[in-house]
Amino acid sequence: MAKWTAFPYDSARYNLDAAALKKHWARLHAGDVEPWATASKDDKVLAAWSLFHAGDYQKAFDAGVKAGGAGITVANKAQCIYANYLEKSEKTKLEMFLEASARAETQQGSDPKNPNAYYWQAYALGRYSQGISVTKALAQGLGGKVKHALETTIKLAPKHADAHIALASFHAEVIDKVGKLLGRTQGADTATGLKLYKEAMKLNATSAIAMIEYANGLVMLEGDKRMADAEKLYAEAAASTPLDAMERLDVEMAKAELED
Repeated sequence: MAKWTAFPYDSARYNLDAAALKKHWARLHAGDVEPWATASKDDKVLAAWSLFHAGDYQKAFDAGVKAGGAGITVANKAQCIYANYLEKSEKTKLEMFLEASARAETQQGSDPKNPNAYYWQAYALGRYSQGISVTKALAQGLGGKVKHALETTIKLAPKHADAHIALASFHAEVIDKVGKLLGRTQGADTATGLKLYKEAMKLNATSAIAMIEYANGLVMLEGDKRMADAEKLYAEAAASTPLDAMERLDVEMAKAELED
């Protein structure tokens, strides 16, 4: 495997040993509700999570795959976050999303009640769809797969904030790209999208990525009249204090959006 691009910021502050990881687990995983009990059963899985939170995504991926079981979730998250934020090659990025999606789908077979097996399939397919164009992805039937996987995630884990955000973004992206009328044929509508964003913010109000996605969704669903609200959300995201490497990438993305 080719060497992945390194996390571009100082990662020393995000190095968490097992004790620190346990202390901050609830906050770090407020979005994906990954259980501490599941992660802590296996030292190899816990070590993979430590690598992930420190931004060493390639080592986290390798460690997760090698650990197997609950480690597959770490591997999928590491690969998806890396591909979304740091991979420079569009071709490699899309390949990574497809790999993660396939791995998550396989995980569903061995662990059918694991919400994150469905979530990371949806996340990977959603980002892949954005990469090839949402319209093209819908024509290939990927929209239905994303929607089903996210609805399954929420059914299994009703407090999964990231799944609420992703499902809200599905509604927003579809409506933005094909319009409200055609969007209905894909199961997308404005009211549902806005409701899901609000639910996500209640579940994880301090999440920078939730604020960013909500800001994007407001403009896609309701137009420029919500631009001021979107800019306020970007500012709040940019001002938040990151607890791990992924949150740092989110904060930096919010700062970049404000500068544009």
